[in-house]
Amino acid sequence: MKRIITFGEIMMRLDPVGYRRFIQADSFEVTFSGAEANVAVSLANYGMDAAFVCKVPAHEIGQACVNSLRRYGVDTKFVLRGGPRLGVYYCEKGASQRGSKVIYDRAGSSVALSKAEEYDWDAIFDGADWFHWTGITPALGGELPEICLEACKKAHEKGITVSCDLNYRKKLWTTAEAQECMSKLVPYVDVCIANEEDAKDVFGIEAEGTDVEAGKLNKEGYVSVARQLADTFGFKKVAFTLRGSISASVNDWAGMLYDHASDKAVFSKNYRIQLVDRVGGGDSFGGGLIYAMLDGRDDQGAIEFAVAASCLKQCIEKDFNQVSVAEVEALAGGSGSGRVQR
Repeated sequence: MKRIITFGEIMMRLDPVGYRRFIQADSFEVTFSGAEANVAVSLANYGMDAAFVCKVPAHEIGQACVNSLRRYGVDTKFVLRGGPRLGVYYCEKGASQRGSKVIYDRAGSSVALSKAEEYDWDAIFDGADWFHWTGITPALGGELPEICLEACKKAHEKGITVSCDLNYRKKLWTTAEAQECMSKLVPYVDVCIANEEDAKDVFGIEAEGTDVEAGKLNKEGYVSVARQLADTFGFKKVAFTLRGSISASVNDWAGMLYDHASDKAVFSKNYRIQLVDRVGGGDSFGGGLIYAMLDGRDDQGAIEFAVAASCLKQCIEKDFNQVSVAEVEALAGGSGSGRVQR
């Protein structure tokens, strides 16, 4: 069984009931989520040995957070305890022409204040095959950029495959700050994951003929972007999610996987999704891609699996992708009618 380590922040997610706006809410639904935790849950659901590394407060809320991961079989033995608080984010689900909205309350969280000496990467990476992190983690500040760099160097030294989802968050740092920091980290990355905006926001590399707001994507432009990223930073593979935003309720969804050695890219089929909850869609794509690559699938098979997995996730409430390999393979194989299974 392949072992994957993910590292980042897990938070409490608070949602107004249904499609209510924040200003209408008199109660909130509580779940737990975070980019790297979401990936770990996906991989555990697929039968992989997935471990999550973080720091949470040593009280009942921190324990509830850990329990939410254990429920899905994620290894939490490297989750540190201590610090002042768990980060929180509020999510207002959009519909039709009203977009979704996220408000963060994560400053001064336990993981954001954690120290480099708290993480024993030799022990954490013992027996590991893959290490995954995202650009959200160093954006939290403190010593996290240095901690991420240490982890990447140690994984690289041990011959562990490293993947990174660029995951630019403008509410956490500026494009200049992201470029300065990420340029030091990504040379240790083997597999880079991004969406239609990340490459532009973090590294200033943009696909020609693309208008994200209008839902217009130029596939060939992304091949050029992937090639430039791989040439610049030495990535072995670059994966893009390709989202065409028709509205907050309807999106087109596809993906591309570029192989640097052969200078070839493959594209998945396109899905038109009636969205239930798009938050975590990119993380489920990453989890699906990691699973498929570790499973030995070729590039076409890997991108089809990743896109199908993330398509299904966006039809499920909350961040965690709670689907099986068989369900993903059925959709990737063409079973997308949504008929009742009896």
